[in-house]
This record gives sequence, structure tokens and C-alpha cells, in this order.
Amino acid sequence: MYGFIKVCAVTPQLKVADVRFNTDRIIEEINGAGGAQLIVFPELCICGYTCGDLFNQRLLTDGVEEAIKKICLATRGNKALVFVGAPVLFFDRLYNCAVAVSDGRILGIIPKTFLPTYGEFYERRHFTPAEKDNAFIEFCGQTVDFGTKLIFRAKNIPQFTVAAEICEDLWVPDSPSVYHAKAGANVIVNLSCSDETVGKAEYRRDLVKMQSAKLVCGYVYCDAGEGESTTDMAFAGHDMICENGAMLAESKLFEGRKITADIDVDKLSNERRRMANTFFTCGDCEGYKVIDFEACEGGDVERVFPQTPFVPANDKMLRERTELILSIQTSGLKKRLVHTNAKTAVIGISGGLDSALALLVVSRVFKQLGKPAKDIIAVTMPGFGTTGKTYNNSIKLIECIGATLKTVDITKSVLCHFEDIGHDKNVLDVTYENAQARTRTLILMDLANKTGGLVIGTGDLSELALGWATYNGDHMSMYAVNCSVPKTLVKHLVGYEAHNLGGEAEKVLVDILNTEISPELLPPDKSGNIAQKTEDLVGPYILHDFFLYYAVRWGFSPEKIRFIAHRTFKDAFDCATIDKWLKNFYKRFFAQQFKRSCIPDGVKVGSVSLSPRGDWRMPSDASAALWLSRLDG
Repeated sequence: MYGFIKVCAVTPQLKVADVRFNTDRIIEEINGAGGAQLIVFPELCICGYTCGDLFNQRLLTDGVEEAIKKICLATRGNKALVFVGAPVLFFDRLYNCAVAVSDGRILGIIPKTFLPTYGEFYERRHFTPAEKDNAFIEFCGQTVDFGTKLIFRAKNIPQFTVAAEICEDLWVPDSPSVYHAKAGANVIVNLSCSDETVGKAEYRRDLVKMQSAKLVCGYVYCDAGEGESTTDMAFAGHDMICENGAMLAESKLFEGRKITADIDVDKLSNERRRMANTFFTCGDCEGYKVIDFEACEGGDVERVFPQTPFVPANDKMLRERTELILSIQTSGLKKRLVHTNAKTAVIGISGGLDSALALLVVSRVFKQLGKPAKDIIAVTMPGFGTTGKTYNNSIKLIECIGATLKTVDITKSVLCHFEDIGHDKNVLDVTYENAQARTRTLILMDLANKTGGLVIGTGDLSELALGWATYNGDHMSMYAVNCSVPKTLVKHLVGYEAHNLGGEAEKVLVDILNTEISPELLPPDKSGNIAQKTEDLVGPYILHDFFLYYAVRWGFSPEKIRFIAHRTFKDAFDCATIDKWLKNFYKRFFAQQFKRSCIPDGVKVGSVSLSPRGDWRMPSDASAALWLSRLDG
């Protein structure tokens, strides 16, 4: 469903050389993996990896072939793609193989390429490395493809493409999985028997994660565990399922039996297409054969999505990420101020989150440059909608930073402008609102000219996505420090810096964090409180940032975003509310591209950027009809 493939790595009970016992356990696990579309077992699991010279006994290899016949028979009617590890005899040479089975049929046999013969391993004593080219083998009464260059593709889920490598194949510089991925495999399975020694689990974990990231693939690593011989080694059953560098599931050492996860092959395919110019440019991928099979319907999608994908859930990681982002913002602005030989930085302070963050970044830059804070020209420009709370917080924050405070009441200027253009001041329409925003930008630009400085923009990524800015008003600046920071992350950056500063600065920043998000362009209510609340008008930012992340970063379809949003926010919003704001997101995202086509420079800090010079190139008059029709359908 929506590209999610349910995969399972199983470390079954095992007895060395007891083929019948092992086969029965494997069949039990296959039957018990309800809903799994891909099931992976360990290396040589039918007989055990630690058979030693018993591999030279024809009785053992014949028993393995009979066991695979039994597994084929047991899987009739079961369309899961199953990989089991087995020794396979081919022209009097023994190969360490992964055998792919589905619905009673052997789809292919993949021999191991790299055989370790060092330390505790001596595989070349018994096995032959894989040949370069594919061949055919008569096995279990079937004519079967035999070789490393095999990709298994689900006819009913074309992006569900799988290839296999075996244990040591991953640990070498020239891994078969590199070529598998470049030949089109979105999922790599690894049947492994990696013994456990001190520090090896950490190395193995990093290896699997990085291989899945490097190859932009799902990686299912299935490891042997309890039951293998402990004559010289111990095996912990370290199973892992990764997707593009992220660990989706991992077993506990010496405790795991089975792990499951949902790999998003649609997401992987989209990412490879985005990277196609480099991902598919080098390497020998000739000679691959694609073998089709019919995939079974997966069980319910169990994958969990964070409500705030731009914000790390781990506190330590969040602190580190926050400091890094602030450093990137600081570095970008610092370079621009030095390059232009700017004497001052001019910034409008509204008492809201975005301008607070921008001022904090400017303060960092001036400290690094050794410039006095008084050369930061912080301007408050109260107008028709300014409340006492936001105005006072602006003053307090500017004083805490030590910037030069300048207050310019825009009321008279705007009223005079209304007279010039013949606008009724009692008509609170878009002209009424935007005239204020453009007046403020004019003041900032002229002050920057007067003081030899640059105007620092405060708008954030979420506002750019929704077009929530006045064209040539707050839309414009001379450098935009927040343009790549989404609203859900702005709060954490401000909170982090508030804690760092402490004292009175922390108090005022906390109060700003607790203030309703508003452009304050309409008059306050009768009690003097903010009447114009942004999220009432455009929708909750927590939803819009979620939509933005999956629409732009991963290219998800509208219906897939709706599907995961319904699951993720089921306790916070009803389905109708999510659908309403998702449609609004697409309408605004398409209609407001003309504003993004001419935004000022600003540094990229994360994986999503809407800069027309960098990540996002979109015509200003593109239609949203196709996207909206998918939601209506």
C-alpha cells in the first residue's frame, strides 16, 4: 500500500547439520510471518553455517536439496518472497548460496562472491566463489537461474525490486550490492552468519546503515544466532532493517528471533530519480536478469511517522542540530556582511518568533565579527494591529541584545498612503493589510541606505511554502537568514538560544514563544489582544510543515501524504480537518510560486529549500489541478 513493503528478518531455532529440524522451524516461521511480503533467513540456515568438513558429505547437500523441495511445497499459495541460506552443489563445486522462493517455485539461486579465509573463517576450504556470469542449474526438479546478477521484481508492485548478497559480500570494498542497486534493486537482502566479538556489533550496525544510505536502498540484514556451534564462536542474531541510512528495526543481541518493518520503496525510487545524474553514471551493471514474481498483499502499515519531521525527537540530537543550524545561519550572514562591507544590520522587530530568531542570529554574527551590538539597528514599527504585548516584548528583546532601538509609528504614513490611492481606511481588506507591510519594508530599506547597512529578512520556510508574505513587503530583504527554517523548528531555535542567554532575555523570549502567531495587520479585539491569528487563516503549521516535508523532500503523492497524515495526527485532528488543510496547502503552494521565484539570497540549512537558485525550480503559473484531483478522488 502506497509503496510500503512489509519485510521480515528471522533468526530461527537451529541445530547444526539437523536439516529436518531446521527446515521445520523455517516453514513455521514462514507461516507465522503474517502479512510479510519479504522474509529473509540467515546464511546457510538449512544446515547451519558451522558444519565444517560436514559440508564435504554428499548426504548433507542432498538433504539440503530435499529440504528446499519441502519449503517449496510448503509455500504454495504463499506469494511472499523468501530467501533461505543453503549449500548448493553445481558441477561438483559447492557454493554458499541464497535461495529465493515464492509460491512453490525457486526463483533464483545467488552464490556468495567473497569467501573469508582469515581469522576464524575458512570458507574457501569448502566453497567456491561466485562466477562472473549467470548460468542455469537443475535443482529440486526445476531449471533455475544461478548467479549474482539477479533482480527479483514484483509484477504488481514494480518498485519492489530485490537482490541478494551474503555476509562477507557487504564487508569488502567492491560489494555486489553496489552493482545490484545501480542495476535497479531497491531492496538488498543479506543472509549472514557474523560471529559476535567485542565491538563488532557497533561496526556492523554502522556498515549496514551506511550501505543503505550510500545505495539509497532498503537493506535487510539477517544474522545467525543461537544454535550454531560454539566450538570457537558465538552468534548473537543481530538482525537489522535499514532504509536510506535510517534504522527501522534492530534485534537485541542474543535475544532476537524476528524483526519486521515497512520499507518505503516508492520513497527510495523517488530519491534515486532525484539523484539519477550521479547515481546511475558509473559501474558495470550489464548482464543482470530480472525475474518477475507476484507479490502478496502486505499487512497493515505499522510504520510510525514523527509529527514534526524537521525536528529530531532525541533531545541530545535536537540540541546538536539546533546549534548547527544557528551556526550555519550565522556563517551565511557573516560572509554577506563582510563581503558587502556593511556597517550595520537593519532588522524589523515585531515581537514574534521569526524576527526574534533573526535578531538572535544577527547578534551572534556581530559578536564573532567583534562589532558593537549598537550597530544592529532594530526597528519597531507599530501600526493598526500592534498589541501592547508584542510591542513591549520587542522593546525588551532589543534592550537585552544591546541593539540600537528605533521606533517608527507607521499609522500616519499608511493613512496618508490610503488618501493617495483613494482607499477607505474602514475597509479592512488585502490593501489595508499589505500597505502596512510594504510601508515597513520601505522604512527598513531606507534606514539601511542611510546607515550603510543591509536589511535582514525574517520570513521562514513555512511562510515561503504557503506564500504567507506581502509581495515586495516582508517578502523582500537584502539577506534572508530564516528562509530555510520551517516554523516548527523556529520555536526550538528560539527556545535553545533563550536558555543559552538566560536572565531577562530568556524571560522575554519565552513570552514570545507563548504568543499567538500573527502578522498583526488587523486591529486587536476589544480587549486589546491579537485578533488576526495566522493558523486560523492558513492552517496549523504542524500540519503544513508535515505536508511540505513529504511533498517536496520525498515527492510523495497527495493521497499518500493524506494516508500517513491521518495515521500520524489521528489523536490531534479529525480526517476532515487534515483534508481541508492539505488541499489548502497544495492550492497555496502552487498559486504562490511567483513569490518564491524572486526571493532574496539566504543560506540553506536543511534538506528542504525553496530557493529558485538552488533546490526548487518551478514555473510560477503551474497548475495544481492534477494534485488536487488526486485528493478529490
